[in-house]
Amino acid sequence: MITGAPVAGIDRESLELTLRAICEFADQKLPTETILELDTTHEFPEALVREMCNELGIQLLFIPEEYGGMGGGSFDVYRVCEVLSGIDLGVATGVLATFLGSDPILWGGTDEQKARWLGRIAGEGLLMAYGATEPEAGSDLGALRTVARPAEAGGVAGYRINGAKMWISNGGYADLYSVLAMAPGGPTWFIVEKGAEGFGHGKPEDKHGIRASNTAALSFDDVFVPAGDLVGGVEGQGLVQAQLVFGYTRLMVAAFGLGAGWAALDRAIEYSKTRIQAGTPLSEKTGYTHKLIVPHACRLEAARAYIEETAARIDAGEGALGTEGAIAKYLATEAGCDAADAAIQALGGYGYTREYMVEKIRRDVRITTIYEGTSEIMEMTIARDRWQAHLKTRGQHYHTEARALAALDPATGGAIAALASEALGNLLERARVQRLTRNQHVLFRLGELVAYVECAGALTRRAESALRGTLHDKADARFDAEALCAISRAFARDAAARVALDGMRWCVGADGVPAAERTAFEKELRSAEISGAQAGLLADMDYIADVLYERVT
Repeated sequence: MITGAPVAGIDRESLELTLRAICEFADQKLPTETILELDTTHEFPEALVREMCNELGIQLLFIPEEYGGMGGGSFDVYRVCEVLSGIDLGVATGVLATFLGSDPILWGGTDEQKARWLGRIAGEGLLMAYGATEPEAGSDLGALRTVARPAEAGGVAGYRINGAKMWISNGGYADLYSVLAMAPGGPTWFIVEKGAEGFGHGKPEDKHGIRASNTAALSFDDVFVPAGDLVGGVEGQGLVQAQLVFGYTRLMVAAFGLGAGWAALDRAIEYSKTRIQAGTPLSEKTGYTHKLIVPHACRLEAARAYIEETAARIDAGEGALGTEGAIAKYLATEAGCDAADAAIQALGGYGYTREYMVEKIRRDVRITTIYEGTSEIMEMTIARDRWQAHLKTRGQHYHTEARALAALDPATGGAIAALASEALGNLLERARVQRLTRNQHVLFRLGELVAYVECAGALTRRAESALRGTLHDKADARFDAEALCAISRAFARDAAARVALDGMRWCVGADGVPAAERTAFEKELRSAEISGAQAGLLADMDYIADVLYERVT
């Protein structure tokens, strides 16, 4: 897994076999009727989730080979999470919880702890839960109220944990819990076993979506944990260990948004092939396809490009890439929600009924913009990091990126993405000069624009790789090079337009552009060139629609 050293992951054939096995398992054990029943009854299918571990060995994916696992990398986990979420996001969350719960051990555990706990997860298919969030702290892991005080029980040195956690996936069913508590030396992870004296969980939360997952509060009343179950053996390393995996864990949630978004969009595409309106199928009406289908496909594929690029970089040993994980999560989950919402609209009254699944997908995918850090936290993370990059490079960060994008094959839309990047660099400089980032909302909106521009860049690079035949050998092959180029050009136009229009809007709105300077500022934002770059947009959208509806020979 991710240690800062390159990770080869599993081979392509093994990954494809794993993905196929998951789909075959779902066809047999999780048909639509079962999924809808689980949603209605709010039932966590514990036996099925454990069966996925015991029969499919899905938990082996994230465990290193030396501890009995397959040694999968970030790219492998992304592909599996996408497929799982396309089946049912609630079940996928139950699997994700074990992935998350093991991370403190994987990243911060001693060799003995890794062998002990990861070996048991691999061999016994144990379920885990990740106990970090608290009732009054939310995503602020530094505001812990759960405490761990040194103690002794039966001659064994350890800690007594007191406090509460909430919104814990697998909270009522896990065998092992990684729990973050404030020790004398600072925030520290501990491993707590199911059934420990004084440890309990609340009733399942009655949730808006992912109702096939279990979410429960945890309570700790003088729970004794031996010193050997302090992750890493040293107090105060908890936040560092948590931050090390943010890039990786947020990629998983990004993959959930991607998979669920496509699951909804695919249903809308199929529906519109046979739904006749005014004598012709909806699939042949651009008022339908170009509003409800094509833009969402482009956004999802832009998110995919960034997910894949970030996963490949993590596997190459470039580090945790927390900000890149935030960008991937932000765009993929927002795009997934929007795609599912559009799918409801695309199916009309049918979309609003449970039978057609898209309303359930929309309820399910909504959580992806909340857990593992809300979209607003992602915007803040993105904006703060890239703001520092802008300052450290004396305003050249995105201009340097623009030059690289402009050098790509023109068919990829690299020149348009370069315009967006140039405009973003100038926008950030205006914000610096006028000190606009003192307004938190402006800072957050800059984070959103950064995400769009960087994902546009990733998509153009993915299209370039497809043209050259060098696309990652384990990448999704939904579109060929020509289709990817069209999708890339369409999304790059969207990203550029957002920078030009929203950049002007928020700078003027924050009184950062006096009236006499607005014409000059429009030139800085490359507004006229970006408007000109929209030429050909509808032709590209026509072609993308033809690809999605398999009308291209």
